[in-house]
Amino acid sequence: MTRRSITKRAAVVTATAIVAVGTVGTVAATAGPAHAKKPTKKEIAGLFTTWNAALQTGDADKVADLYAKDAVLLPTVSNKVRTDRAGIVDYFEHFLKNKPVGKKVHTIVNVLDGNSAIDTGVYEFTLTDPKTGAKRVVEARYTYEYEKRHGQWKIVNHHSSAMPEG
Repeated sequence: MTRRSITKRAAVVTATAIVAVGTVGTVAATAGPAHAKKPTKKEIAGLFTTWNAALQTGDADKVADLYAKDAVLLPTVSNKVRTDRAGIVDYFEHFLKNKPVGKKVHTIVNVLDGNSAIDTGVYEFTLTDPKTGAKRVVEARYTYEYEKRHGQWKIVNHHSSAMPEG
């Protein structure tokens, strides 16, 4: 092969690779998860109802089932960041002893695409002291980041912190 035919062949191979990559990228972009039907803001806001109902069962595993395997939980009443199922279950085993009942006070939902959304705002929990039965209300800020995985909405990031001025 001459130097010219090698250069020409390299140009053809490079052009073919660019077209192939562009085609794959286009197919991936049009068929990918970002093009799933977008949920409504009401649907995303309603995921809190499911989570709150799981709290009412008193079963930490049921609550943890709503989180993705790689979820991050920055909980309200613990300084420990939870980054795996065992940590999330551990947190809720302790939190559920207070029989929490949540209620949203203010919510803002951002639907990012068909498979991801953020629900952020303020909620309050009525907690019952397991020893005395005394009830108290704790107001907190929250952020839930959701992703649809295998057809189910999962919490991938949950941050909750008591109101600093409350």
